[in-house]
Amino acid sequence: MIQGMSFGIVNRYIRLHVEEDLDGRMVFVGGPRQVGKTTFALGFLDEPSTEHPGYLNWDIPTKREGLLRGELPADQPTVILDEIHKHPQWRNLVKGFFDVHRGKRRIIVTGSARLDYYSMGGDSLQGRYHLYRLHPMSLAEMPDAGLESLLRFGGFPEPLLRAQTRFWRRWQLERMHRVINDDIRDMENVQHIGKLELLAEELLHRVGAPLSVESLRKKLGVAHDTVLRWLEIFERMFICYRIAPFGAPRIRAVRKEQKLYMWDWSLVPETGPRFENLVASHLLKYCHFIQDTEGYRMELRFIRDTDRREVDFVVLRDAKPIFAVECKTGERNVSPHVFYFRDRTDIPRFFQVHGATRDYEKDGIRVLPL
Repeated sequence: MIQGMSFGIVNRYIRLHVEEDLDGRMVFVGGPRQVGKTTFALGFLDEPSTEHPGYLNWDIPTKREGLLRGELPADQPTVILDEIHKHPQWRNLVKGFFDVHRGKRRIIVTGSARLDYYSMGGDSLQGRYHLYRLHPMSLAEMPDAGLESLLRFGGFPEPLLRAQTRFWRRWQLERMHRVINDDIRDMENVQHIGKLELLAEELLHRVGAPLSVESLRKKLGVAHDTVLRWLEIFERMFICYRIAPFGAPRIRAVRKEQKLYMWDWSLVPETGPRFENLVASHLLKYCHFIQDTEGYRMELRFIRDTDRREVDFVVLRDAKPIFAVECKTGERNVSPHVFYFRDRTDIPRFFQVHGATRDYEKDGIRVLPL
């Protein structure tokens, strides 16, 4: 996918911001395995190839040996350190590279894990890097792909561009196997790998619904705290993410329930939850983009009260709601829950999105195609 494929030279949505930040700091690019991080990073080299001397992959033993000796290739203005977070002392190693070569080299660090989490502890990297989270392709990035293709094949570049069901199935099996059996084994102390695979499968049937850790505990036959820890590992490895409820003073909002979504929505078997997951992922991508580039504290939440009225999503900026979104797979009337929460919260704008074509406004609620 890196060489010979047109996608490799398409500028991703964070390109200009990363270019600007590289002038003064390192750039960390985290995201799911095979979301296009390496392809994106290679675009900053004069020749985008994994054979380029400026590309240093921790998983390649010869490259690893040089990095452990504190060596960077000579005469390379841009250096990519790929998967280096697998080294237990990677923070100090990267800090040393930056302090020695500050102003002389541009350093990009990529990894298929939460680099902000795995940069905690040890020698501080504070003030030395900017973090970006690279998301799967979305409608804004790939308008020609269309909604139907994105729903069916997901937003990961390779299966989306191939658009072949057989290839998608095989790619999914291989990717999940590598995430659980390679990435998690490398980064976490987990013994029951087989049960992690069962958890990953089980979560696909719980997308968009209140997540019951107790139910998962019984299903897997493990302790409550074990399920919580495994969910946190899955979040750090960009398998899934959870969103919390939004509580407003005039509604009896639920406080503890969370909803769960997958980074790869194409795995969700049912049409309605898959569409909701796709919308969630688009909104999370927006939140991460604004936070990573502008510095606002962005949150994606949902609204539900104790009477089970619900609106799917609320986007917050610096703890203040800026808009809410309800999802419907077809062209339907506005959900009565939207009007209910509109009249009882300070959310300034409500939208209802669907997968069809009608675009209209009803009593101040915009109903529009995704």
